[in-house]
Amino acid sequence: MTLTQNPPPLVPALDFANRTIPAPGHMSVDYEARVDFDRLREYRLGRALAALEASGCGAFLLFDFYNIRYTTQTWIGGALGDKMSRYALLTRDAKPYLWDFGSAAKHHKLYAPWLEQERCRAGMLGLRGAISPEVGLMKEAVATIKGLLVDAGVADEPIGVDIVEPAFLFEMQAQGLRVVDIQQSMLDARSIKSADEIMLLSQAAAMVDGVYQEIVDVLRPGVRENEIVALANKRLYEMGSDQVEAVNAVSGERCNPHPHNFTDRIIRPGDQAFFDIIHSFNGYRTCYYRTFSVGWATTPQRDAYARAREWMDAAIDKVADGVGTDEVARLWPRATELGFASEMDAFGLQFGHGLGLGLHERPIISRLNSLTNPVEIRTGMVFALETYCPASDGVSAARIEEEVVVTERGAEVLTRFPAQQLFVANEY
Repeated sequence: MTLTQNPPPLVPALDFANRTIPAPGHMSVDYEARVDFDRLREYRLGRALAALEASGCGAFLLFDFYNIRYTTQTWIGGALGDKMSRYALLTRDAKPYLWDFGSAAKHHKLYAPWLEQERCRAGMLGLRGAISPEVGLMKEAVATIKGLLVDAGVADEPIGVDIVEPAFLFEMQAQGLRVVDIQQSMLDARSIKSADEIMLLSQAAAMVDGVYQEIVDVLRPGVRENEIVALANKRLYEMGSDQVEAVNAVSGERCNPHPHNFTDRIIRPGDQAFFDIIHSFNGYRTCYYRTFSVGWATTPQRDAYARAREWMDAAIDKVADGVGTDEVARLWPRATELGFASEMDAFGLQFGHGLGLGLHERPIISRLNSLTNPVEIRTGMVFALETYCPASDGVSAARIEEEVVVTERGAEVLTRFPAQQLFVANEY
């Protein structure tokens, strides 16, 4: 069984052991203890440095957008997040280097005082190959990084990298750097959330609670799936979301099998419909499904929902510190029971995944991987549990998802919109 590193204790002033996890207002105020962002930055950098120390590497070179935010506490928007041109170097002196778009690097110098100004640098590697490696930007960048490693006395030690373009990896090797994979180390570091991270996740979930109320108010025959998606995006950004990553809207005959997208389909009387709202507040994400029937619910729809809810409740009841993810996965039906030939074919239908700065963090809970390689659930983990049950009518299906925090007393649910019974929207 894989073990994560022991986490620091939760901050006493925000100890959730004896009360409900809060979702306070978004502003900083003088009359309540809310999210302390200085403490959040210190915690995240501390976890990353502990991972570096335990890895045997001389430094971590980070391209994963979430790892960069975790270690440098910077964010410049989703448009540049997948271009592989932002990168950070974490060394043992706890003062990260950050290479960013030139104007963004200048902005960091003005507004990110926790970073040393001379370590905020303009950088450009090629925008995923749009600028050919032959131009030499990668060669220059690797030479600079190697020089910093030499100065730190670690150039002969392994250099950990999370994700990387092949051309950059080849250039590192050509210049004599020994590269190892440390994505596992960073995911382990991120798996145990601090009190501040948990509060941000709770705030993000509270925003979706409200969006679902607006969805059921308009979920009636004649509305299209894409209109629901537009409504969710609008309201989330109005409430302060920094990124709406995706909104799935699935209805009627599209429910079975689950397509994981949305269309312009017009919702009809008696349809079953389910939605997944994925957004982030201050970087911390939700993954939050709810299923509804529109106008009325049929017996097959109610039966499917009841089974999906039973599987969900069994999983939540099982979650506790020290429990293996295999113990949770065994509570869910086999792929063949859902009409699939293999667990690979059914992956993601009976499913659990960590939530944090990334949508899919540790632990991943599934019959595909957890039965043979279980992970120990630990206090401070936050993850989403998802169940899916196709209905006997051949077209409908129920999809439920709850976000849970592992506390000393078990799992506490962050997602509050009613889901114990099938919700009929605008019932006739």
